[in-house]
Amino acid sequence: MAIGLFVSGTDTGVGKTRIGAALAAQCAARGFRVRARKPVESGCEIRAGALFPADADRLRRAAGAHDPLETVCPCPLAAPLSPPRAAALAGRRLPLAQLIAACTAELSPGDFLLVEGAGGFLSPLADDALNADLALALGLAVLLVGDDRLGAVHQVLATAEAIRRRGLRLAGVILNAVREPPDPRLENAPAITAHVDAPLLSVPYGPAAGAVLPEPWMTRVLSRCT
Repeated sequence: MAIGLFVSGTDTGVGKTRIGAALAAQCAARGFRVRARKPVESGCEIRAGALFPADADRLRRAAGAHDPLETVCPCPLAAPLSPPRAAALAGRRLPLAQLIAACTAELSPGDFLLVEGAGGFLSPLADDALNADLALALGLAVLLVGDDRLGAVHQVLATAEAIRRRGLRLAGVILNAVREPPDPRLENAPAITAHVDAPLLSVPYGPAAGAVLPEPWMTRVLSRCT
């Protein structure tokens, strides 16, 4: 089983990259050699005549830029759709085996593998697979990110159950206030911790540029994935 984390979400647009970048930077500061991977990214814009995977680049830089961008994300796609649909529109095949190989390429013993999926845990990721299948193939514990809003309790609990049923470990849960400060009457965090045995962190609404993950929470999460 690999040492590292698979950063997944309850849905798309929940701030996985914001959290993944913070995680990568803080793991690097702890002395880990972080190898960031986002093997496929859709919705990429053209820069300098080529598709530019901005989320993958953010992860790469946060991790310490140990790998070139094309190693972190070998499959950038233009259409802002699910990866297999975006690949089909580009006339490309996207098998799970290709994504597994991309995630494990050039790894060395002791590396910390940080993989960010696309969309939610049960979203299509390849022609023949979901995000869940890649996490399972890599043997990584899952860090689950959800939007801290009405409905978050169901989304987190349902996704946590899907993770458990696949025999994967839930390393931690983050409730990320993506768009605005959540209604304090919601009390999503205690409702989730009553049913999920994993360190939970609420990240407040703020600049998309970054997040700070408390060190005690980081220690608990890392103890569940190494």
